[in-house]
Amino acid sequence: MINYRIILLISIQKGCDDVGKQKSSKTNAVRLLDQQKIDYDLLEYEVDEHIDGISVASKIGYSVSYVYKTLVTTSGPGKFFVFVIPVSNELDLKKCAKVAGEKKVEMIHVNELLSTTGYIRGGCSPLGMKKLFPTFIDEGASELDTIIVSAGKRGMQIKLAPNDLLSVTRGKFADLIK
Repeated sequence: MINYRIILLISIQKGCDDVGKQKSSKTNAVRLLDQQKIDYDLLEYEVDEHIDGISVASKIGYSVSYVYKTLVTTSGPGKFFVFVIPVSNELDLKKCAKVAGEKKVEMIHVNELLSTTGYIRGGCSPLGMKKLFPTFIDEGASELDTIIVSAGKRGMQIKLAPNDLLSVTRGKFADLIK
């Protein structure tokens, strides 16, 4: 995979006119990883009407077992939780409530996603949200060398080590899927 920072460096060395465009495409998630000096690969794909995780996995050429989706839940006003699970799996809300220490959690409405996280449906990253919410990553990720999550906008994914994601989000591995 090509490292985004390497592409930018080559562009600078060659005096490429596209440098400003590349810098402006950085998302909060990418900026956060750069600030914390975390290694990652940026993967881009063509955006169309298919924004589900399984379609994204196909577009970037990776198995669905490596591509993870970010889901945001609430247990009441001002209480939000982030769950990161494989795109081909379904979130178990009962397990999520238990690991979050709540009686019950439910998915936030898609209309609340942008105001709560700063991201839109199909481009919600567990990194660089408006606030650092309690984050839980499916325990299966701990067995992989790398996983892929949204970079914070449609058409862009980040490939990184699960432990790096855990560190940056101050998250925990947990059993989250049905």
